[in-house]
Amino acid sequence: MRKPLIGILGSIQIDQGGMFPGYERAYVNNDYIVSVVKAGGIPVVIPVIEDEELIREQIKNVDGVIISGGYDVNPLCYGDEPHEKLGFIYTKRDKFDICAVKVAYELEKPMLGICRGNQILNVAFGGTLYQDMSLIEGAYIKHTQESQPGSIGHSVCIEKGTKLYDIFKGDVVTNSFHHQAIKNVADGFIVGASSKDGVVEAIEKDGEAFVMGIQWHPEMMTAAGDENMVKIFRKLVEESGK
Repeated sequence: MRKPLIGILGSIQIDQGGMFPGYERAYVNNDYIVSVVKAGGIPVVIPVIEDEELIREQIKNVDGVIISGGYDVNPLCYGDEPHEKLGFIYTKRDKFDICAVKVAYELEKPMLGICRGNQILNVAFGGTLYQDMSLIEGAYIKHTQESQPGSIGHSVCIEKGTKLYDIFKGDVVTNSFHHQAIKNVADGFIVGASSKDGVVEAIEKDGEAFVMGIQWHPEMMTAAGDENMVKIFRKLVEESGK
């Protein structure tokens, strides 16, 4: 039996110096690729493009989708104005990701959103974001850790009865590298996990479809040798093989 093809939505890196300042490079962090391989899937990097018909063809040709991390989401995508603490945005990627997510859902492709991918998944279905952690009343945990990528940062409490709980069978300790977070959860989604200060750490589509977003970076932990975090990639590969 053929192993499932897992499409990893890529990003665009803009050179800040060197020989070609401003030069755009298609890329994805290698930890995503390592994680898919460890989970038994075949990783395929899907580059950012603007033609919606070609995006549909990209998604049609994979069995499952990872929505990777990256830049801040443009708040205009969810009807908000930019706050002074908003970071770098790249509207071309916002449009690509949102289109890819909608096509993947229409084609019933399993999806896993990671960090920004969790946020863009929420926005694609009508949810909103906090543009900075400082705007969340009661948030006190350090959500942008200063340590190695695969190191643990804080606890995450997973809701019983969710698909995420079925994967991990309990709460987890995760890394954390984000300054934005989910505000209003999109219709049709439920909160799958939260940090102890109430910040949404995971969402998932209600019902049978495997459409899930998580706020931490399991790919970094998996690549660093964490045998617990690879479970979420194995679940994606399993669902993509059905």
